[in-house]
Amino acid sequence: MKPQTFVFFGIVGSGKGTQVKLLMDFLKKENGLGCVYVYPGNEYRRLAETGNYTGHILKDSMMRGHLQPDFLTDALVANILINDLNDKKHLIFDGYPRTLIQSENLEEMLEFYKQKDIKIVYIKLGKEEAMKRNLLRGRVDDTKEGIEKRFDEYVNKVVPAMNYFENKENYKIYTVNGEQSVEKVHQDIIKALGY
Repeated sequence: MKPQTFVFFGIVGSGKGTQVKLLMDFLKKENGLGCVYVYPGNEYRRLAETGNYTGHILKDSMMRGHLQPDFLTDALVANILINDLNDKKHLIFDGYPRTLIQSENLEEMLEFYKQKDIKIVYIKLGKEEAMKRNLLRGRVDDTKEGIEKRFDEYVNKVVPAMNYFENKENYKIYTVNGEQSVEKVHQDIIKALGY
């Protein structure tokens, strides 16, 4: 089986990170291939801890809850691809792209790396369920207002970033109901992807 490319979309609380890990485990068992996991959130945290000039600016911006600039996110993603990608690994994006500019840049990157048949997995979760799950997590920034703001930002920025790929050659969007148990969502994803 050839390595595949997957792009995950889902609002905070949709269980996206969990589903990505389950898919990675499944693929490893299925065909023994490893995955390049592209998750800018991790890279941002790492960069903020370096204490260098960029990290210092970034830390302040992250503490204020700002969306990070496209150029920086794209650079971090490109860096992972340059250092880790080869033709023997699956490629999984989680939390990228989040804006239209990032979608355009992702398309260019995947074209450069000759990636075909890109599978976009959208774990759909309604506002009420997202609100309930996020409040249960009890994180400091998880206030009702904060979650509402994040939800609106997701609908206004991230969903258009995903819809950019609709009807494009080499891209297919699979929508999965995220308001189910973790196991059921995983099964639906596997089934949708044709495994």
